[in-house]
Amino acid sequence: MDIQNVPKVGISSIVHSKHIDADSIDVIDNDIALFDSESVISLYSGPSKLEVLTIGLCLEGEGTFNINLQDFQLSSGGMVIALPSQIIEHRQFSPDFKGIFFAVSKSLLETLPKVGNLLALFFYLKDYPCFSLTPNEQRTVQEYHTFIRKRLRSKGDLYRREVVLGLMQGFFFELCNIFNNHAPAVTASVKSKSRKEYIFERFYETLVESYQSERSVKFYADQLCLTPKHLSGVVKEVSGKTVGEWIDEFVILEAKALLNSSSMNIQEIADRLSFANQSFFGKYFKHYTGMSPKEYRKNR
Repeated sequence: MDIQNVPKVGISSIVHSKHIDADSIDVIDNDIALFDSESVISLYSGPSKLEVLTIGLCLEGEGTFNINLQDFQLSSGGMVIALPSQIIEHRQFSPDFKGIFFAVSKSLLETLPKVGNLLALFFYLKDYPCFSLTPNEQRTVQEYHTFIRKRLRSKGDLYRREVVLGLMQGFFFELCNIFNNHAPAVTASVKSKSRKEYIFERFYETLVESYQSERSVKFYADQLCLTPKHLSGVVKEVSGKTVGEWIDEFVILEAKALLNSSSMNIQEIADRLSFANQSFFGKYFKHYTGMSPKEYRKNR
């Protein structure tokens, strides 16, 4: 199924998805949504790139998710966290699969308390989005999901939004406790963000918004009011990859997802990714993958 041609941001990217019944999701404004197994199976029936943080807990059965073209297994007691702008798709769910899910907009994330070394945590979750919880941790996540969903449904309450936001803040502190239990080396270092880390975060945010149309180092340097040389040095030092490698990774990833699971033809994909023509897109794709877009699609 196609990734939507006109992406929506925040929770509207879920609520207005053609794959899902809006009545099966409990939401508040464009910031928070809670849903369950049936909804997530419908939502991720094709590759989806949502501008939200998605947190899921498997209660029963098993499921396989594909996040940024890597498969991850989720079984009972397992948690999955998909970061904003990652391409996610479910591969398979067992008939008895049951789970609960939270989705939070990027704008709301920015208002939540900053705990620990978030840059290190970001890199950890990018590579290891799934991990198993203890029975006590599972109960904690379920309790928050149940109570927050109950408050979301109390639409007549005067302070409904404030109560839900307060509960979500508490939930994120609990998540930080869970991260600390499962990745202590990542979250133990509580420190102020360095200038270089700040530059990289701004670069990454700009890249997520612009990679479909902008592929020059100068563009990203200009957006951050830096020289290309300075930006390149900082990005390489912080992440281990160059600006160009980051750009190419995003472009090739989305091209693969579209070729793998969409009905768009190769010319439409080239247009989507702002290539001058289909031939140029084909040469670019083959340079990084070793095969033409047509060959890649045929082999899937």
